[in-house]
Amino acid sequence: MNLFGQKQWRPWCLIIRLPRILMACIVGCCLSAAGAAYQGVFQNPMAAPDILGASSGAAFGAALAILFGASNRIIMTSAFLLSLFTVSLVYFISLRVKGNKVIGLILSGIMVSSLFSAGTSFIKLVADPTNQLPAITYWLMGSLSGTTKNDLIIAVFPMSVGLLALYLFRWRINILTLGDHEARTIGINTSAVRLYVIIFSTLITAASVSVSGMIGWVGLVIPHLSRKIIGNNYKYLMPAAMVIGAIFLLLVDNVSRNLLEVEIPLGILTAFIGAPFFIYLITRKGEAH
Repeated sequence: MNLFGQKQWRPWCLIIRLPRILMACIVGCCLSAAGAAYQGVFQNPMAAPDILGASSGAAFGAALAILFGASNRIIMTSAFLLSLFTVSLVYFISLRVKGNKVIGLILSGIMVSSLFSAGTSFIKLVADPTNQLPAITYWLMGSLSGTTKNDLIIAVFPMSVGLLALYLFRWRINILTLGDHEARTIGINTSAVRLYVIIFSTLITAASVSVSGMIGWVGLVIPHLSRKIIGNNYKYLMPAAMVIGAIFLLLVDNVSRNLLEVEIPLGILTAFIGAPFFIYLITRKGEAH
């Protein structure tokens, strides 16, 4: 109130809306970039950001923190650290696998992801059904509601580092898509490049999931949509996936807030949009190969 009893104007849109808008853009950018990177280094069009268990680890970490009544900041930290731990565990297990290292890495990711998913299910079983279980369930569905400026400041550093690194590595990812033998013949250390890409992709995936919960399909669908528009050259595909992913999740978040009186979790909407597109993708001749 001013001296005349009138209410002073405050930029509520900047305080409340802007952090959420920016978070939606950067999370969509990160998930799309991670999905595109994984699809390149694994030479697998079905690869997604959670292929190595990053999302499952984050879900277990968040559920564990909620079970012990932690604050939102501790929940974010727990999800982030458990996500990094899960992928690290997957990588070290894959080093003991005989034969094809890429296949061993993917299979290790599937097994460890199943283990942490079982752990999350057990936490849901023993959680208080009145308060804790709804909180865990809502977190698992993904949402950006309640995003604050401090959340954005904390998450933007690891996200920016990972995105910049993947952007700089995009021409090396391009070479990896030719195959390991061809990459080695021109002097590329495929194992080192694959490890670096996995590290930075995991970093941005873990940071994204820790602040938004589990939002599926973005990292799988958007890279394919970008390929249809831009082509397969990662020099242009990686930045295109980043931009399209940011726009996509911003639009989905806007729909989630305005479609119904109750806000719809982002994971539900991305599944409704992503699944039909994926069906179109795998039934279109030549697209899934």
